[in-house]
Amino acid sequence: MIIGAKGSPLDDIEFLARSEHRVTTLETLARSPQSRADLRERTDVSQSTIGRTLREFEDRHWICREGHQYEATQLGAFVASGMRELVERIETEQKLRDVWQWVPAEASGFTIEMGSNAVVTVAEADDPYRPVNRFESLLRETDRFRFVGFDLALLEPCKEELARRIVDGMDTEIIDPPHVARHILSTYPEHCSKPLESGNLSVWLHDELPPYGVGIFDRRIGVSGHDPESGAARVLIDTDASAAREWAEATYESYRSEARPLRVERIGE
Repeated sequence: MIIGAKGSPLDDIEFLARSEHRVTTLETLARSPQSRADLRERTDVSQSTIGRTLREFEDRHWICREGHQYEATQLGAFVASGMRELVERIETEQKLRDVWQWVPAEASGFTIEMGSNAVVTVAEADDPYRPVNRFESLLRETDRFRFVGFDLALLEPCKEELARRIVDGMDTEIIDPPHVARHILSTYPEHCSKPLESGNLSVWLHDELPPYGVGIFDRRIGVSGHDPESGAARVLIDTDASAAREWAEATYESYRSEARPLRVERIGE
């Protein structure tokens, strides 16, 4: 027990979280000294509200005043940093909350932290192709593309764009289950012939691929999840985080090392 401590840690967390401007004010003062007028402009609250907030911060020794300027103490900066980390964690959890069931499990090496700065594109009832459209936009921005996993949910809807990009020179490697390769070759022969003839497409076969997809682009990586009942793409998580890229590269190479090349003349066997 700390003699003289006021309330519990949760009391101070509640105090900060109860009004959004308090977190903004403390973070702002942790970056640089500010006047009351500066803080009012940044937080868009009344003069009395910002005055009351500053007095409450001073009571907690989170800020100090010199003339007309306020700035965070070391204690205040410490609290501001912790609140920002907490807010970012909750923001990440909210983005992933409804789609986590369709993305790689922690045992695969994919962590929640890898999604912290990611673009999370979720299919909606009024826009079921949102993940596919995001995926197509990433294809247009890359000169090299690699994919492993369940790809029908993403690659089939954008087959025309994918074929065009490959014929135009996009270096592409795809690792498919044999039954998926058969389906694509037999259902869309006209979309497959030119990409295969171009020399820019390599297709590999693997019998035990993950139920999610991993796409590797020039600057970003994407993780896709689908509904196993409908087969529809439900989410695409893409990021340029180095840790996520290392995971994607390692995942791809682990399957690539065990895959065998597609032989078109034997695919029907």
